[in-house]
Amino acid sequence: MKTIIMILISLFVLGSSQVYAAIQAEEVMYDAEGVTLKGYLAYDDSLKKKRPGVLVVHEWWGHNDYARKRARMLAELGYTALAVDMYGDGKQAAHPEEAGKFSSEVMKNMASAKARFMAALESLKRHKTTDSSKVAAIGYCFGGGVVLHMARLGIDLDGVVSFHGSYATNIPAKKGKVKAAILVCHGAEDKFVTPEQITAFKKEMKEAEVNFRFLSYKNALHSFTNPEADSFARRFKLPLAYNAEADQQSWTDMQSFFKVIFKE
Repeated sequence: MKTIIMILISLFVLGSSQVYAAIQAEEVMYDAEGVTLKGYLAYDDSLKKKRPGVLVVHEWWGHNDYARKRARMLAELGYTALAVDMYGDGKQAAHPEEAGKFSSEVMKNMASAKARFMAALESLKRHKTTDSSKVAAIGYCFGGGVVLHMARLGIDLDGVVSFHGSYATNIPAKKGKVKAAILVCHGAEDKFVTPEQITAFKKEMKEAEVNFRFLSYKNALHSFTNPEADSFARRFKLPLAYNAEADQQSWTDMQSFFKVIFKE
């Protein structure tokens, strides 16, 4: 009996490793305005045909393991995903003050932010596994704000998904300019976003006739998709919390959104 159990365990582990081995991940470097950007690309090499590409824009902490994990999760769904670097040289913040400085430097110079985003997009579209006619972007916190701004700027994307992102802007969407469909996944208890900002965002989208959907998840605070949110909350006394139900539901909602925009 012991021998049989060991054989079954070995087969399970072997099978699992084979599935995992299909997901290939590699660090990629690209440039924008003389700045070296360090991304992370993931895809399933067991798939023979080209597939849609998805950019992943990191939280205000910078390009870290969380962004890379999401890229791998997208690869498991059958997409080619590139976790981007919006700060340059792959730098990361260790404290909210530093994170705020890094993120504000990007957001206050939208032309530079666009250049960095476009450099990542072109790198993704050039990859051998990417169907360059089908591309989208998702973003978390700071990254959610970034992808919404890129949609406002009229970048040619099939869609963008913002997870607990920011909504205020100095460059509101204009009718006829936004090409991307938009999905917003918002925590209903997010303390970083005011009701007025949400109302203004929805009004902006409607007046610009943008194809958008705004989903709000009950009992969810800011950063509800990140399992490390509770640790950050304790360490820095911030109103953050992981919410497994909201995390799973928003990921499912994203998948449904992708099936529509990519016509899968």
